[in-house]
Amino acid sequence: MSAVRPRVERIIEAGLGASAGLSIAATALLVVTMTVEVTRFFAEVTPAQVLVDTVWAPLFAAPRYGLWPLVLGTAVTTMLAVAVALPLGLLSAVFIAELASPRTRRWLKPTLELLAGVPTIAYGFFALTVVTPALQRVLPDLPGLNTLSPGLVLGVMITPLFGSLAEDALVAVPNALREASLALGATRLRALALVVLPAARPGLQSALALAASRAMGETMIVAIAAGPSATMTAYIAQVGLGDVPAGTVAFRTLFVVGAALFALTLGLNQLARRPR
Repeated sequence: MSAVRPRVERIIEAGLGASAGLSIAATALLVVTMTVEVTRFFAEVTPAQVLVDTVWAPLFAAPRYGLWPLVLGTAVTTMLAVAVALPLGLLSAVFIAELASPRTRRWLKPTLELLAGVPTIAYGFFALTVVTPALQRVLPDLPGLNTLSPGLVLGVMITPLFGSLAEDALVAVPNALREASLALGATRLRALALVVLPAARPGLQSALALAASRAMGETMIVAIAAGPSATMTAYIAQVGLGDVPAGTVAFRTLFVVGAALFALTLGLNQLARRPR
C-alpha cells in the first residue's frame, strides 16, 4: 500500500502539471496569434486612426477605426453592472457571513453560487424582452438596443460571483477582531461597519475587480440587448459570425479589439491580485 500511494500521487501531480502547462501554452498561443494579426493590421492602418479617431465603422465603404466608442460602451456597461452588483452582492455576503444562522448559511451559500451558473444567453433575452420594455415605460425615448438594460442585467449576473467572493473575504477576518470590538462595547452592526468591513477591504476590492472583469468580458447579454457595435465583446461576436472575409483589414479588427479587451481584463485581474 505504501508503495502504491507515491506512484498514484506522482500520476496525479503529473496530470495537474500537464493541465497547468496546457493552460499556459493555450494562453501563449492566443497571445502570439493576436500579436501577429495586430501587427498585420497596423501595417495597413496607422495607430493614430485607432487611438485618435472617435468613429468606429470598419465594415463601411469608407472605413474608420476609432476604437474609443467600443471602449466607452464597454466601460459604461461594466460600471452599470458594478453599480448593481456592489450593493446587492455586499449585502448578501454580509448576511451570509455575519447575520445568518449556521443552518441558513449551509444552504444559502451554495444557492448563491449556483446562480452564477445560469446561462448568459438567458440573461440576454431577459434583458431584451423584459427589462428593456419595462425601462421604455419610464424612459419613452430609450431605443430597443441600448446599454442601460444589459448593464443592469450584467449587474444581476455578476452579483452571485461578487457575493460569494465577498463572503469568503468576510469569513477570513479573524474572530478575535470581532470579539475585541464587542468587548469594548460596540454593537454587532457597529463592529461590522467599523472593524470587519475595513479588515476585509483588500479581499472585497479583489472580489469587485474580478467581478468587473467578468462583466467586461461578457458577450451574449450585450450582443443581444445592446447591439453588435455597442461593446468590444458584441463586436467580436458580430465579426465572428463569418460574414467578413478572412485576411482583410476588417477581419483583423477582430484581433485588435480582442487584444484591447485582453489587456483591459488582464489589468483588472492583476489589480485584483495586487497585495495590499
